[in-house]
This record gives sequence, structure tokens and C-alpha cells, in this order.
Amino acid sequence: MPRRSFNGATVLVTGAGGGLGRAIAEQFAAAGAHIVALDKDAVTVASLQAALEARGRACLALPCDVTDADACARAVGAAIERFGAIDVLVNNAGMSHRSGLAETDLAVIRRVMDVNFYGAVHCTKAALPRLVERRGLVIAISSVAGYTPLIARTGYAASKHALHGFFESLRAEVAPQGVQVMMVCPSFVATQIDRNALGGDGQPARHAQVTVGRPLTTDTAAQQIVAGAIRGRRLLLVGRTAWLAWWVSRFAPSLYEKLMARRLRSELESSGTTARPDPERKLRP
Repeated sequence: MPRRSFNGATVLVTGAGGGLGRAIAEQFAAAGAHIVALDKDAVTVASLQAALEARGRACLALPCDVTDADACARAVGAAIERFGAIDVLVNNAGMSHRSGLAETDLAVIRRVMDVNFYGAVHCTKAALPRLVERRGLVIAISSVAGYTPLIARTGYAASKHALHGFFESLRAEVAPQGVQVMMVCPSFVATQIDRNALGGDGQPARHAQVTVGRPLTTDTAAQQIVAGAIRGRRLLLVGRTAWLAWWVSRFAPSLYEKLMARRLRSELESSGTTARPDPERKLRP
């Protein structure tokens, strides 16, 4: 498969205001791409635009809540108006929770699904005609939790597993039209996603996060993601922990589950110390 060039391409990145999304946007910009940066936080995404423009890179920053399908469609329209095309869509926006299911309000799981899964669906649906025109690329940022179980994150794992079903099916649909789909599964990355995770009651998780292996830096993960996009990878496992989890979970699933549960058991026990949530209470918007 020929290597892709992103020089002059238009790349739309969701969740681009900080963390991995910002690093991905910066790496694509360094490869010569025009960036359309979406984030719910208008201030952080505007700061990315200012930083990229200071380096001579074209960037359009757009406040956007990916759980709003109409807002995603408007953002795609604004991107087309500015740059005339969308060559790459990076579905990166995401959130997590850290709590055992018994202590988790159902509204927490719905919220995680809305952002992680439906946010990606909304943006992909809106951008797909433009991606077909350009024989473009869709990148879905999944996780180790997208192909293995992950204790104390049932809703998060469900949302990431759902991404695989959706985008791998989409790949088969759009391959005849020249559109590629790359699934990206990092191990733990040093971002705010777990530090900002919800607890079972819908408030910020109060117990300490446990990681497996040394967390990757956002720059390291983003460099690997752009390199994988250049090479046309279908599945990209980012980090040693992601590789180990992939192989062990396939050839020794019971062993993987025991090792994972042993390592993360403290999170499950810690989350169980929080007050049992009120099933009638709604999450704050």
C-alpha cells in the first residue's frame, strides 16, 4: 500500500484542546496538514490555534460538543467552508469513569457512551461524504479496553468495544470507495482522561488511579499514530502494554483477566467506598 502524505491535507481532530488530541493535531500540522480542531472547551482549542498559527500552520478552532449531532454537522460545514475538504477525521474526544458497576449510576455509563461512542458516530456521519470525495482516512482512538476487559471501567470498556464494532464494519462498507479506517489502541497515556474520570456517583473520581506499565507521553503516542496513518495501518497498538495485552488476552484470556484484576483490584475496592448513587439523580450537564 502506498504511503500517505499529509502535506496540504485537512485533518479534523476532536478533543483537540489538550492531551492526546492536541498532540495529534500538532503532529499532523508538523507533517504539513491544515488542522480543524474541535473541543468542548473553547479556550483550550483557541490556544491550540494560536500556537499553530505562530508556527505558520493553518488551523481552524471550533468549540463543539460531540454529543450534539447538529453541532458536529455545523463544524464539518465550517471546515469545508474554510479549507474546502476533509481528508482525515480523528475521533479522539473521550472520557472515562473509574467505579465498579454495583456503585455506578446508570447515567454515568450513558454519559461515557454518549461522548466516546456517539460522539465518534456523529462526527463520522457528518464527515463521511467529504471523506469519500477525498478517498480519505478515519482514525478512531480506542484503547486496550477496546479489545480486553478492564476492571472498574465497565462503561468505558463498553464504549471502546462499540467503536471496534462500528468502525470495523464501516471499513468494509467504505473500502470500495477508497476510504481507509485505522483503529488505534494505546495503553495508558499521560493525559487528563483518567485524572478527570467520573466516579460512580457522577462526580469526579476521588480515589487514586492505577496504571499498568509506564504511561506513554502524549507526544510519543501521537508520533506513533501519525506514523501509522502514513503507513496505512488498519490496527495500531501503541505501547508495550498494549501489545502484551493483545497477545496474552488472545492466547491466555483467563491469565490476562487474573493479572489485570490483580493489578487494578484496588480501584474497584476504593470506588466501592463511595456512597451508593441515587438511581434517580441525573448527571450535571
